[in-house]
Amino acid sequence: MSTEEASFQDFKLNKQLLNAVEEQGYTLPTPIQQKAIPLILNGHDLMGIAQTGTGKTAAFVLPILFKVKYAQGMDPRALILAPTRELALQIEESVKELSAYTDIRYAALYGGVGPKTQIEMVQKGVDIIIATPGRFMDIYLKGELNTKQIKTLVLDEADKMMDMGFMPQIRKILEIIPVKRQNLLFSATMPEKVVQLSQEFLEFPEVVEVAPQSTVAETVEQELYEVPNLKSKINLLEYFLKKEEFKRVLIFTRTKTTADNVYKYLDRKDYGTIRVIHSNKGQNSRINAINEFKSGDLRVLVSTDVSARGIDVTEVSHVINFDVPIIYEDYVHRIGRTGRATKEGMAITFANKAELLHIGKIEKLINEKIQVKPIPDGVEITETPKMERQDIEREIDTFKRRENPDFKGAFHEKKNVYDKKNDKFKKKPSGNFKKKGGGKRRR
Repeated sequence: MSTEEASFQDFKLNKQLLNAVEEQGYTLPTPIQQKAIPLILNGHDLMGIAQTGTGKTAAFVLPILFKVKYAQGMDPRALILAPTRELALQIEESVKELSAYTDIRYAALYGGVGPKTQIEMVQKGVDIIIATPGRFMDIYLKGELNTKQIKTLVLDEADKMMDMGFMPQIRKILEIIPVKRQNLLFSATMPEKVVQLSQEFLEFPEVVEVAPQSTVAETVEQELYEVPNLKSKINLLEYFLKKEEFKRVLIFTRTKTTADNVYKYLDRKDYGTIRVIHSNKGQNSRINAINEFKSGDLRVLVSTDVSARGIDVTEVSHVINFDVPIIYEDYVHRIGRTGRATKEGMAITFANKAELLHIGKIEKLINEKIQVKPIPDGVEITETPKMERQDIEREIDTFKRRENPDFKGAFHEKKNVYDKKNDKFKKKPSGNFKKKGGGKRRR
């Protein structure tokens, strides 16, 4: 089925779904939708490998809505599992939009808020549940969920599920839902853990891969800046935010502390509205920040990787990696927040000396070189403070030791010591050395 000939009518979806598709402005199915939807409608187990921003959420939501058809009974018939609250809310939004002309009932179950309201929704009757694994099990163990009618299970962002250690919860869920069901697994990357997971719960799956594993969308231009330290990164960040073309900017940091510090610094400046989200922020605060970012009321959003896959905004002009992710697949997911839905985007990465070691691994993963750009004129490059320099050296040691277990590291090498009497440096003694009395003792 060529892209020119394909249409949503070809899938023989019901009129209610086609009306919703048209209302959302979808014209032609994306490649993952073209390949996955017919297979899911025909009842196959499926493993879908697609980079972010390719329309894979609709690729499983549309056939599930078609299969569920209408509200029936009290118990769920489809379960969609997602690794984060943000992604669960994003999927819920897609279900809401595409089921607009049906009476299908759905509920999103996730942590960060009290379960009372979510339990009440389930008690009223629900056809589709979107959930994070932990909250789903919490409500099930309270006796509020009957899982016997579940006919379809979706694991979305399976690679992130594995990174976040959800395998024990997933195994428990597999034990309490019917064995006879359709299983769908979607992932942007296919590391060994995901392969093992697929072997554990998929039966003779059809594999749909619309792009090589871990490739970056062609609509995303990538740039790399070698920046020696934190203060210089801030200076470079300010340089970019002064430019008008940076209309809607998503900044990723490795830690919550760095996210907060970047936010506090920029919030004192005049760069437009800015918010920060990470796992320590309240659920309502995170939802409000993402909604403001989607609506365009927010120019800059600072986030850790926990939120990288739950931000589905088509108008993100720039993604800035303030830090380089050490889980290399997260680089793909971070920069996948721009260049979505065929729109062009720019991904900019700042890397110090230690982080450049990870860049090589990322380039190997995505099978392409990231263009290195010179620091623009006018950006002050400051001297690296001693403590930060030591932290960078330690990170280099850790990386090299992981690559080569025999590597001793800069912090384990023999140090030169200053001999005041002879006014010169000499090697620090190690191992056996003589005592003043002439005898030896083990150090």
